[in-house]
Amino acid sequence: MIVSARGSVTYVVTLLFLAAAMAPVGAAQDEEPKPDPVKEFFDKLDTEYHGFYEARAGYRLQNDRHEKDMSIMEARYQFDLFSMRDWGDVKIKGDVYGDGVEEKGVFDLREANLFMRPADSMDVKLGRQVLTWGTGDLIFINDLFPKDWQSFFIGRDTEYLKAPSDAVKVSFFMDWANLDVAYTPESDSDRFISGERLSYWNPALGDRAGEDNTLSVERRREFLEEDELALRLYRNIRNYELALYGYWGYWKSPGGFNDAMTAAVFPELYVYGASVRGAVGKGIGNAEIGYYDSVDDRSGDDFLINNSELRYLVGYTQEIGRDFTAGVQYYIEQILDYGDYEDNQPSGMPKRDEFRHLTTLRLTKLLMNQNLSLSLFTYYSPSDEDVYLRPIANYKASDHLTVEVGSNIFFGDEAHTFFGQFEDNTNAYLAVRYSF
Repeated sequence: MIVSARGSVTYVVTLLFLAAAMAPVGAAQDEEPKPDPVKEFFDKLDTEYHGFYEARAGYRLQNDRHEKDMSIMEARYQFDLFSMRDWGDVKIKGDVYGDGVEEKGVFDLREANLFMRPADSMDVKLGRQVLTWGTGDLIFINDLFPKDWQSFFIGRDTEYLKAPSDAVKVSFFMDWANLDVAYTPESDSDRFISGERLSYWNPALGDRAGEDNTLSVERRREFLEEDELALRLYRNIRNYELALYGYWGYWKSPGGFNDAMTAAVFPELYVYGASVRGAVGKGIGNAEIGYYDSVDDRSGDDFLINNSELRYLVGYTQEIGRDFTAGVQYYIEQILDYGDYEDNQPSGMPKRDEFRHLTTLRLTKLLMNQNLSLSLFTYYSPSDEDVYLRPIANYKASDHLTVEVGSNIFFGDEAHTFFGQFEDNTNAYLAVRYSF
């Protein structure tokens, strides 16, 4: 239980001490680790067993009257099981962790699926899985699979940005192109910002809110009726991958409010897009576009529902020095039917710009025989005048033990812009992980 800043620090130190103690002394000295009876058990079942133990703790650097001072405080165990059989491959991956901020235990099943190859030109994966495609680096246009923005902003590992889907994915491999089809029988929304761990701008209140006023939502739960379908058709031409995308489902994070503005909703959404990625000069370039068809507000005159949009992205990554890589991106969101949007906005409600511009910069430097990784990822919006910085230092102390320190830094001129609303959530965190 969090009772004071001193008590929080004590809890953090205890968690980190326990995590460090997970690694045997011999392992830290590159000696053979002691036999693991759990691993030996799964070896007998011809099943690969991997995972990690981790302690992670973070603290807010700003005073946020809507949230607790601790941004994250977790002791986590992840298991990853993989079994290859004649009839298919089985994968199960999950996390068990104690959450010191919400004061509860959590089990998060991230993968539980069966992979089969019924024909040389066809793959099938059935069950819970993490799906992703597109060309953006932490920017998603045609990747309409669920994201966990809460995990991303409070300091969990970047792996947890991708939330799992309960889906069937079928891949067809043809001479002229390849086709991926992902079907989700029940809509899988983002793990979106709701005020439970991060304060946010609530348009219904016209103010910031947090755990004292979490976002009420009307979820879509109709099995086989409120479903989602996503397609990707792609092929390589010389050194370039070309892709076409289609998505028929719903806004992944709340895209509007009900008539009484008492709850956020997930309006229907169709997305059509394309991308290209390949060698450009000494680096890799990419471009992507997506048309967001907001089915429930195609005329753009319903202020309660998101307008249709066009989204554009160009990016470039290159090694600019020894073990030093830089990547840049330019991204635009264009609101369609903007005149109708402006005319129908209620008086006093902040208006979005017709064009939202966003630039990103990723810098990664490897040191100490690549055991130390220093990275900085920045988002800057010249139109919103807000910024989000993600500096991370990750040190691999041994084959099993890593230590990471990082921060999520937000600032902006307005409380209602995307990154500006999170300014009081600025935090720093420390993590220790023992992998096996």
